[in-house]
Amino acid sequence: MRYHKILIIAGFLIIWTFVFYYFMLRNSIDFPLPENDYRRKMMFKKIENQVKQELKKSEKLTNAVLRYLKLNYPSEVSSNKRRESQTPQQKDQAPQLQLVGVVPLTDKEQQTVMGLVEPPEQEQNHLELPHVETTISHLKDGQPIIPILVLACNRVSIAKCLDNLIQYRPNAEQFPIIVSQDCADEATRNVILSYEPQLTLVEQPDQSDIFVPPKEKKFKGYYKISRHYSWALNYTFSQGYEYVVIVEDDLNVAPDFYEYFLGTHHLLKQDPSLWCISAWNDNGKAKFIDASHPELLYRTDFFPGLGWMLTKNLWQELSVKWPKSFWDDWIRHPEQRKNRVCIRPEISRTRTFGKIGVSNGLFFDKYLRYIKLSEEFVPFTQLNLSYLLKDNYDNTFLKKVYTLPIVTYDELRRRLISKDGPVRIQYINREQYKRITKMLGLMDDFKSGVPRTAYHGIVSFFYEKRRVYLAPNLNWKGYDLSWS
Repeated sequence: MRYHKILIIAGFLIIWTFVFYYFMLRNSIDFPLPENDYRRKMMFKKIENQVKQELKKSEKLTNAVLRYLKLNYPSEVSSNKRRESQTPQQKDQAPQLQLVGVVPLTDKEQQTVMGLVEPPEQEQNHLELPHVETTISHLKDGQPIIPILVLACNRVSIAKCLDNLIQYRPNAEQFPIIVSQDCADEATRNVILSYEPQLTLVEQPDQSDIFVPPKEKKFKGYYKISRHYSWALNYTFSQGYEYVVIVEDDLNVAPDFYEYFLGTHHLLKQDPSLWCISAWNDNGKAKFIDASHPELLYRTDFFPGLGWMLTKNLWQELSVKWPKSFWDDWIRHPEQRKNRVCIRPEISRTRTFGKIGVSNGLFFDKYLRYIKLSEEFVPFTQLNLSYLLKDNYDNTFLKKVYTLPIVTYDELRRRLISKDGPVRIQYINREQYKRITKMLGLMDDFKSGVPRTAYHGIVSFFYEKRRVYLAPNLNWKGYDLSWS
């Protein structure tokens, strides 16, 4: 409706211009014409030029309005076009679309759209977004449509990822798969296209070289990845979706991957202290997980990534300051995290097979290849997950951890603990933490001072059929950036 109203206003401006100048020419009382033929012709010529100028202004305004509508309401514009091409019977049968607000343009983009400034060539590429047919944001029963955004480049092995996603997808309407390809690799593009119409391929248009400081030339791949993430997320959220799940092209997913996100997405709206749902457990090796409880979920201060959900509101916050490189380290900074946390599972719902990439296999042989992928289907949509809300979780989790008996790593390793049940190993400094984690075989690094999987400094894992919490002392004051 907003689209039609603006068109009516634009049309009215054009008609008004014609009518106004018509009466200027014909009304001899208000605008008496000179008797001299030459002067009369000059007067007509002058008025004619003014009419042409006004028409050009009106045309420019109309085009600017249309461009603005296409950018800000792409789903509504495409919907109107499709409905205009339908028969009256088809129009009566067409579903009603429920549209959601889109990512706002920056001041510079708004000026560009309204014709105030001419965009440079690269910014025009950014503004000209491809079209996705499905732009409905909710199903008829009110459930959100959650697109799976697959970030691709030059891996023909993306077929493994797509086979998995399509195999376990319960509903193509609720979980449209959008593959965003960078790199312009033709072989990978052909693999992706072979899956149509089960997915939609969009291509990152800016394939120009990217500026990298001389000291960081070897990290150019990370710069391109960050640029691709920015474009792909801008594009996907511009379609009107409330949530997006990001998957990279080297991930396999578990049978309940979709159920996991469908059961947890509402937590992001209920609890402002949450900012992502992740399918990944950094310490998810088979020997560190409780395989008998695949339904277990945790809060974590560490951003896990590797198959994660975010909301449109979070992207609006992050997109205006998105970094040029190393986006995953950047997102873990306190300035971005703002003490917000993610949900992560006991058993990972994703597993990476991408040893070769811009990271050159960092951590792959030692950790990533051993991550256990959940094989059971957990009906998360039927579970009560309110225990993950901040107040509920903190009141039980923290109290439970700090009432457990303290043991040493040596006692744990040598099985010198007399009682069954969970225990706590205490650390008081960075060196002690790293020494214990290395002996156990856990990941020992920090990002912005936060250990992997930690919540309030506490790392939970399973060890020889026993739950163990590696925890700081009770008067813990918060994460120390110098530990990174």
